[in-house]
Amino acid sequence: MNAATPDAPLFKAPPRLAHWLKDYPPPVFSEHLYQSIELMERYSIELAIDLLRRLDLIDQLDEWRSADELCHLLSFQPRFSFALDWILQRLVETGCMEARIERDTRSYHMRHAPWQPELERLRGVGLDIDPTNAATLDLLDHAASFYPAVARGEQSGDHSLFGPQGISLWLNYFDNGNLTYAVNNWVGAMLAVNRMSTRFRLRILEVGAGAGSASETLLRCFDERGLLPQIECYVITEPNAFFRRRAQRELAKQYPDLALEWGTLDLNLPWDVQGVGSGEFDLVYAVNVLHVSKDLLFSLNQARSVLKGDGWLVIGECLRPYVNQPIYPELMFQILESFTEVQTDPEIRPNPGFLTAGHWRRAFAHAGFERTEVAPDVDGIREVYPHFFTGAICGRNTSHHK
Repeated sequence: MNAATPDAPLFKAPPRLAHWLKDYPPPVFSEHLYQSIELMERYSIELAIDLLRRLDLIDQLDEWRSADELCHLLSFQPRFSFALDWILQRLVETGCMEARIERDTRSYHMRHAPWQPELERLRGVGLDIDPTNAATLDLLDHAASFYPAVARGEQSGDHSLFGPQGISLWLNYFDNGNLTYAVNNWVGAMLAVNRMSTRFRLRILEVGAGAGSASETLLRCFDERGLLPQIECYVITEPNAFFRRRAQRELAKQYPDLALEWGTLDLNLPWDVQGVGSGEFDLVYAVNVLHVSKDLLFSLNQARSVLKGDGWLVIGECLRPYVNQPIYPELMFQILESFTEVQTDPEIRPNPGFLTAGHWRRAFAHAGFERTEVAPDVDGIREVYPHFFTGAICGRNTSHHK
């Protein structure tokens, strides 16, 4: 795909993925999904070009500069360096920017000015592929509009993106009707149901349920396998009261006979003092949540502590195929303090935000989980298609609780 050519052909589906995805419902990994992912990748590059100009970066890049140096030169907030580095990495993909690494510092230099972004035309292409892409496109635009103010410290990303206008955009994005997001819920749900299918009585804890789209897909998968009667208790936690009430209203309507319980849980504080009992659950479940824990090993250990001796942690996560590979969902999240202000570790968490499958495997092992597995085979898929960003990770607790 040549992003510089207005008449570039429409995006092609990646080859030979059916072998890896044969266990999932065909509508989940559809031709429209792949076209939509390619569109979002391209659209985020065009937004990066637009932001390059809006942030007055071009004149500073006639010399080699790192993101930290640029933040200093332009009086940007130091924490904006993470988002700025992403913008510059996206520009490297266009060929108008080059990068080099010296002493663990990545620097950038402008080779030539980029083309004029074609956001309106690409939005039209995205809506032609699937009208539900409006949810992701709207949120990408909304997030990008705050970058200059966040860079200069005039607004906080969290306050801006979760303001009154932002809430409805997030609800539309985290929705099973949104093609590019719903896939995250399916891979986690199917892995969880496969791990729980032989148990006669199930106690489930979900962490960070948001507005309930992951809960909805999990229950649908249990229902389709005839396993709903096995659920003795399903505790759904979400710290945001607005999202929690919305999820409760919708799921109680769909499953009036199910033992659903609702609560709050801060994954960064000890879970036992928040009313979650030690060794109580067969399944701890979370979709796109644990990557924002301040101390990843702490949160993984807390999850293991509330599992029964043979219980499973299953998480769905947006995965980075390769280390340092920029991916389009980051544009929406990386100006959030909750996304970037985390403890990093060279082995299991070298960067804030999204991790590779290898990082998650190592993190699960460090936290004492066994039989760790990533599904689908994202390491195999990335060799064929490097824009596959969806996966689920599971690990079994084999410790004995006192």
